[in-house]
Amino acid sequence: MNIIYLSYRSILAKPLSSLLSWLLLTFGVTIVVLILLISNQLKNEISKNSQGIDLVIGAKGSPLQLILANVFHVDFPTGNIGLKEAAKVTRSRYIESAIPLSLGDSYQNARIVGTTKAYADLYGGEISDGVWFEGPMQVVLGAEAARKLQLKIGDEFQSQHGLSDDGDSHDAHPFKVVGVLTTTNTVLDKLILTSIQSIWEVHGHEEEEEHHHEEADSLVEISHLEIAVTQEQFDEEEITAMLVKYRSPMGAVMLPRAINSESSFQAASPAFETARLFNIIGVGVQILNLLGILIISISAISVFIALLNSLKDRKYDIAIMRSMGATRSQIFNHILIEGLLITFVGGISGLIISHGLVYVLASSLEGVNPQAFNFLNEEWFVILGCFVIGALASVVPAIMAFKTDISKTLSKG
Repeated sequence: MNIIYLSYRSILAKPLSSLLSWLLLTFGVTIVVLILLISNQLKNEISKNSQGIDLVIGAKGSPLQLILANVFHVDFPTGNIGLKEAAKVTRSRYIESAIPLSLGDSYQNARIVGTTKAYADLYGGEISDGVWFEGPMQVVLGAEAARKLQLKIGDEFQSQHGLSDDGDSHDAHPFKVVGVLTTTNTVLDKLILTSIQSIWEVHGHEEEEEHHHEEADSLVEISHLEIAVTQEQFDEEEITAMLVKYRSPMGAVMLPRAINSESSFQAASPAFETARLFNIIGVGVQILNLLGILIISISAISVFIALLNSLKDRKYDIAIMRSMGATRSQIFNHILIEGLLITFVGGISGLIISHGLVYVLASSLEGVNPQAFNFLNEEWFVILGCFVIGALASVVPAIMAFKTDISKTLSKG
């Protein structure tokens, strides 16, 4: 006697109640696993994009905004800071290195970042085509930006002021593409990189070329930022922020406090601010998880009621099975497997749907490497939970079937 096949046929015999139980469990598992996958994906993206950045120094304002704008490039900058004072800060004994950033312009929603080669090195970005920018108004494209904008080596374009397409166009200062970076699956992929001097030139703050030659002997080397500027630029120009790496753990204790209290700048820690962001959204995540667990619990009750109701109508069939040689254990297993099959199929369906949704979502986001088909350890507990729920929902009806009195049932039939 094929108990599994009998259980399968029994499920098909009551399609509406089985479908309801399956839908409820699938929906609940989808919510729980989706939250797990998105949280894991988000933590991975934050970790990748903040690697090597201990501190962000910029204009005063919201520290979270400072991180979002200069690390993840999803918000507007808090303002600019003076290059001269920034250079002074980099001389702190707590700073090992600092990467300058100048933001504020874009091209077809791709952000243009004035920086140095150290920024690409931070994310392991290497030139896949062309060369690194050297002269003014030259740019290197991130891999995703190159694909989206359909730009190639030698192409020129005019940037827009601001971080959207409706900004004023800088027609008098076209950029020229000289290089394209390899794919890094980080925020670097969707950016356009150029020199800080090019950003100044676009906004009309640069000196005339011949004046640069006249003042070549008065260049100021800012070693920690790895840039060389004229004395006038050093005194008057601004940048948006600096990405800082500590020289020692003591820097985490001393440097942010010193900058926030003793300078006109603001210092924000990516680790601290992202943790604070997770705390803010954590309540919503917990509510969604509770909703998923509640739906799974309702599904268990649905399976229990469905089996209990069907058992009343199947007592005669069970008695016939017993009279044909089926043992009590086989009857018990028949009912138990029926509940386990419903919960197993519901759990697997929830896993498949949640992973599929994450893949679609991640694939639609530029610069995000979808990890939708990586199986998390926590998902084993979800599957185990489905089996436990199926067993608990089925055990009472299975015991009732186990205790079925053959003679009484057949005599009533």
